Amino acid sequence: MATNKVKQIHSFGQSIWLDFIDRSIIKSGKLKKLIDEDGVRGVTSNPAIFEKAITSSSDYDADIAELAKKSSSNEELFFGLAVTDIKNATDLFKGVYDESKGEDGYVSLEVSPFLALKTKETADQAEKLWKQVDKKNVMIKIPGTKPGLAAIRQSIGKGININVTLLFGLPRYEEVAEAYISGLEDHLAAGHSIGHISSVASFFLSRIDVLVDPMLDEKGLGDLKGEVAIASAKKAYEIYKRIFSGPRWEKLAAQGAKPQRLLWASTSSKNPAFKDTKYVEALIGPDTVDTVPLETIEAFRDHGIAENTLEQGLNKATETLNRLKSAGIDIDKITQQLENEGIDKFNKPFEKLLQAIEDQKNKA
Repeated sequence: MATNKVKQIHSFGQSIWLDFIDRSIIKSGKLKKLIDEDGVRGVTSNPAIFEKAITSSSDYDADIAELAKKSSSNEELFFGLAVTDIKNATDLFKGVYDESKGEDGYVSLEVSPFLALKTKETADQAEKLWKQVDKKNVMIKIPGTKPGLAAIRQSIGKGININVTLLFGLPRYEEVAEAYISGLEDHLAAGHSIGHISSVASFFLSRIDVLVDPMLDEKGLGDLKGEVAIASAKKAYEIYKRIFSGPRWEKLAAQGAKPQRLLWASTSSKNPAFKDTKYVEALIGPDTVDTVPLETIEAFRDHGIAENTLEQGLNKATETLNRLKSAGIDIDKITQQLENEGIDKFNKPFEKLLQAIEDQKNKA
């Protein structure tokens, strides 16, 4: 029998996580099948994913009616629903978590998107959700905004696993890695062990090209279409290798610290002219994670090519970003715009979700 193409990716040191969760995929056995047959090693969720799950099925109606009796707000009620799903998913991934000695097997739950620019409230909610799920293989997602950096450091300093989300730019990614390392140092200085703490930095890809590509033709750079996000990711991996080496890191590694792996997010092709597995194929390499929607997993299983590509064409990646700069395209400005839009893209479905919960409560 031919080797499963998705599973092949893991032989190059990259873990595939599913960018989706709902009750049906857990209860039907489909998620377990993805673990067993495709080698899926984790799950990520976000407000938009939960909004789709809760508003497009009746699976949550009974719980909404029950939780409405004791929840003080619709947001509290939502997190009650989400925590149940996350707990059930972490149980399914416990075998992966144990077998990988805590490297994989994680399920991510995001703090309220309304808190994306609030440090204290983010850190407080991260700790609250961590305690509510109460599973070693949960990660709490915190946006990598400027105010989020201190919340990331504080959370890591408390021994909480963190998935840093909404990363688009290289300077911000470097700040996130610094926050992680500082958080480990804080936890160690407080007399705790650090070997159990795990974190990923979620670098968003296709959205970069969606914004940049229309600018390229105007500047005579049409040959770079679909290449800027990949070039940025390859440069991020260079930063990762630099930061997670040398005396400061080695001191933490000697105490069992795990590097904060880069996670490629937004890896479905938004442009129909591109191959549907383009972003997955371009960035396969060691010590990384790729979180992939179900349809992209299915596409890769059918016709994806698994090869060690992440460190190929590094000079081309440098040249791509240099050509952008020379043409007057400010990538840092673009990535800040994407961060701002990303917050909005999670706020809107979250508002819709809370309204759907309100409507369902009124029906009950």
